[in-house]
Amino acid sequence: MASSSGNDDDLTIPRAAINKMIKETLPNVRVANDARELVVNCCTEFIHLISSEANEICNKSEKKTISPEHVIQALESLGFGSYISEVKEVLQECKTVALKRRKASSRLENLGIPEEELLRQQQELFAKARQQQAELAQQEWQILLILATATRTEEKASYLTEG
Repeated sequence: MASSSGNDDDLTIPRAAINKMIKETLPNVRVANDARELVVNCCTEFIHLISSEANEICNKSEKKTISPEHVIQALESLGFGSYISEVKEVLQECKTVALKRRKASSRLENLGIPEEELLRQQQELFAKARQQQAELAQQEWQILLILATATRTEEKASYLTEG
């Protein structure tokens, strides 16, 4: 399926991901670069094979999206049934992680503070910030006024001493 044409080179697993998996799986084994390349090519070919079969199963069931069930059926039909239990475990882990992410993203809803109260607190913070900004502007004007007065006083003094 995969060939050495330019288009298929773009459709491979990132080498860094494969290197990481090899190191984690075989921490005390050195693997030659050509062996790593072969693993990348085998992984890519395996993914193409499974996804093509899952796509056919998806089309036969008149669906437009490949589901995990289609992938599991593809594994079975291609003779990789021994992987199915592990695939189902990984699928469950992925669902758990996705659920945790969704829950984390809805932390605002889980605070237990009504939206109206959050809006009131926000408006209060904005008002405080505007007040602080106004006070700083007032202080800057006072400083400018003092500097202007001091400058005029110096100018008068130098005019009087020169004249």
